[in-house]
Amino acid sequence: MGAAFISNFLRFLLLAFELLVIGRVLLSYVEPRAQSGIAQFLVQITEPVLAPIRRMLPKGGMFDFSPLIVILIIGVVVRALP
Repeated sequence: MGAAFISNFLRFLLLAFELLVIGRVLLSYVEPRAQSGIAQFLVQITEPVLAPIRRMLPKGGMFDFSPLIVILIIGVVVRALP
């Protein structure tokens, strides 16, 4: 019972973080400078995960592929959970 709870809770946290990353990507098209409170919150929450991946990736011009990599990694981890 306890293992199932931890697995489901971890799955919930990962999927919630995935939604935050998607929200940041979508909001970046509307508000690229992230001046609103919601945009600043999304940047503060997601940047510690996106920044290291962004540094490892080659420069892709004006496109940032780090959110895509994070979403793919989250998908692999969620599918690997029992």
